[in-house]
Amino acid sequence: RDDTLIACTQLPPPPPPGKRGDLVDPALVQLLPGVREGMHRLQAAGFTLVVVSNQGLVARGAGDLETVERVNQALRIQLGFTWLSCYYCPFHPQGTVPRWTREHEWRKPGEGMFLAAAADLAIDLASSWMIGDAARDMEAAAAAGMPVEHCLRVKVPHVKDDAGEGDFSWAVSKVLSSQPLMNTLVHAR
Repeated sequence: RDDTLIACTQLPPPPPPGKRGDLVDPALVQLLPGVREGMHRLQAAGFTLVVVSNQGLVARGAGDLETVERVNQALRIQLGFTWLSCYYCPFHPQGTVPRWTREHEWRKPGEGMFLAAAADLAIDLASSWMIGDAARDMEAAAAAGMPVEHCLRVKVPHVKDDAGEGDFSWAVSKVLSSQPLMNTLVHAR
């Protein structure tokens, strides 16, 4: 979600205990260039679109589950997809909120969110695609059974020497030029 679909790291950090990259204000949700059009192209081609996102800000006490849902809802509205499934992991092993302070199978690079989405939405992970911005995204998708060549890493905007290959439009074009067209999981953060 963050820095794949919406701008995040270049935003000012929220008040402590939040840190740079914690998006807690839905008014700050801003789609990255090409995301709305790309998501609509994927949906029109028959792909199942799913967001999977680590949200350790909950474990760190920067926000709660409702905070994450408000940001997800702002994302859905800007995309024009009120039905969009958003899976997120509120756990972090270095949190301060006891309920959420631990490792969890949903936390990427674990594959838990991918497996849950696949089970809930009848998605064939072996024919799915992942678009993300970090190595942990690629690791999680591969661990869930997605082909490595279907795991596309986009560049994080405004980050020098980022390891990503292109922007979201580049990733969408790569997915749509492949055959057969089946399912996709789209992630950020």
